Amino acid sequence: MSECSHNCGSCSQECSSRQEPESQYAQLNKHSSVKRVIGVISGKGGVGKSMVTAMLAVLFNRQGYRVAVLDADITGPSIPKSFGITERAKGCAEGIIPAVTSTGIDIISTNMFLPNETEPTVWRGPVITGTVRQFWTDVIWENEDYMFVDMPPGTGDVALTVFQSIPLSGIVIVTSPQELVAMIVEKAVKMANMMNIPILGIVENNSYFMCDQCGKKHYIYGKSKVDEIAKGYGIPVLGKLPIEPKLAECVDNGSIEGFEGDWLNDGVEQIINSTQD
Repeated sequence: MSECSHNCGSCSQECSSRQEPESQYAQLNKHSSVKRVIGVISGKGGVGKSMVTAMLAVLFNRQGYRVAVLDADITGPSIPKSFGITERAKGCAEGIIPAVTSTGIDIISTNMFLPNETEPTVWRGPVITGTVRQFWTDVIWENEDYMFVDMPPGTGDVALTVFQSIPLSGIVIVTSPQELVAMIVEKAVKMANMMNIPILGIVENNSYFMCDQCGKKHYIYGKSKVDEIAKGYGIPVLGKLPIEPKLAECVDNGSIEGFEGDWLNDGVEQIINSTQD
């Protein structure tokens, strides 16, 4: 046998000195168990990414899965408000204990560490990315079937930290029906491909308005192009959400777990099928 280079990651030989390369991912708390992690991203802000994250968590919970939400939107956290969570984070000797919603969804967010929810998070990049890692490593995530990571908009530090530190099963891209959507989706697709992360599909928010007087769809922001764009990248469309005041009201009132609507039901089934072992 040739002289050993000690680079076991690129060697196929089985020998007594072989050592498997360490995982690039951050280590979970020893009391945690998370089977699948799905990142929810958007190329720009204001498209309803956090709402979609919350809705997916609720729908998976309704299917009987143990569900968690890691709010990685450190400077703009909105997940606790959507679920009506006002309590502060708690801890014990083993780690940080997530808040639990009325239907049993585990949640962690920077808002749970602030004196009040309107307090700004004025942190520099390294502190923000370090906090995201700690939400993965220090929180006790008990027997979670699915974790949804609500990421900040764009493809910056936090997205990179999540992609590199957390073993994602895939990502969901949230868009809106505007001309810029093609460019925004392309950026997200390229980043996911660079990091070798599967893209589970696209959700289009504010796709249309259903008039309760005439019963017709009205395309306030123009006709949707999401099907055409998704087809170009070979990505499924998981759902098209309407402009629905009752849905916005659920978010504002902290009652997202009670929302009614089947817009994402097919998408949930697609995600489940794509992430099964």
